[in-house]
Amino acid sequence: MAIYSIWNNKGGVGKSYLTFQIACEYARIHQEQKVLVADMCPQANASGMLLGGMIRGEKQLCDLGSQNPSRTIAGYIEDRIRSPYVSPRSGASYAVNVSQFNDRVPANLYLLAGDEQLEIQTSRVLNATNPGPTDAWRIVHTWISDLIEDVKYALNENDLTVFIDCNPSFSIYTELAMSASDRLIIPFSADGSSKRAVRAVLSLLYGVTRRPGAQQSLFHLNSQRFRLPVPQIYCYVGNRLTQYVKSAKAFRTVVQEIGDEIFAVWQGNSNVFCIHPSGKPVPNGESLFRDMFQFEIVDANTASVVSSTLGIPIVSLTAGQYTILEKDITVNQSQLDRQQPNIKSLVSMIE
Repeated sequence: MAIYSIWNNKGGVGKSYLTFQIACEYARIHQEQKVLVADMCPQANASGMLLGGMIRGEKQLCDLGSQNPSRTIAGYIEDRIRSPYVSPRSGASYAVNVSQFNDRVPANLYLLAGDEQLEIQTSRVLNATNPGPTDAWRIVHTWISDLIEDVKYALNENDLTVFIDCNPSFSIYTELAMSASDRLIIPFSADGSSKRAVRAVLSLLYGVTRRPGAQQSLFHLNSQRFRLPVPQIYCYVGNRLTQYVKSAKAFRTVVQEIGDEIFAVWQGNSNVFCIHPSGKPVPNGESLFRDMFQFEIVDANTASVVSSTLGIPIVSLTAGQYTILEKDITVNQSQLDRQQPNIKSLVSMIE
């Protein structure tokens, strides 16, 4: 069993799109086991894609949120706010089988749907961390771990693999996701702000600051204090990278700089990285390090839009015409030829 968070401290790098594609492809090639997506992003974009896309999926998501209690992650958080220090063991009642809503996804894929109410609940979750018992912070930060255990027990699946889509801001519900995760996938785009965001991830989670003596995050300090593990870096994924010749050189420079940034962390803090696959030797040198920890997804342009808008995993999408909002849109085989092997190759390295 492994629990992956997909997170970067920056919006617009394609976290939800990657969560959708990775989870669907992982479930497709591991049909003997069950796969769970926990959507910890209030925007719930990954949930919308999984449930059928921009129109059908959003309606399904609204229906789940309108139930009493909401059959979303916010419904479970509400249970925990009422019982912050003793698990109500209610987590399984909030998980749904995605294929019952969208037959384009594998039947072994389950979802804890996202909900905009997470934002509203933030202050109440924070209030539960203090005052309370002396280890209130630790207990609250195990809520999502408890939730996953509930689902695992209900599904009778010891090898449950979990993918958590996270909000870019480092708010309390992002902290809960980090505390529940074993491994971290960091998407980034080829721009300067993404480089700064990668630095922020290293600081917020691992206390790797750029200036000696700089203040460390409360999350990092409390995780150490209460001996709560934080996820190890599994890989960082350059997403939506351009194939245009005029832009490629500039993009390549930024990608190289981000790689240099994380390689420097590896040299001083290799313990925050997850060596994979199991049994693989520790990378000896920068080239082998990049082979293990760096991945790139090219921009599939229209194919990506159609995939996410209609809730069709990119590896299942075929070339041809699709109707979106009463407009005919053409997906070219060349677009699929760029991204389908990318996604398959990325997921093949996920254990």
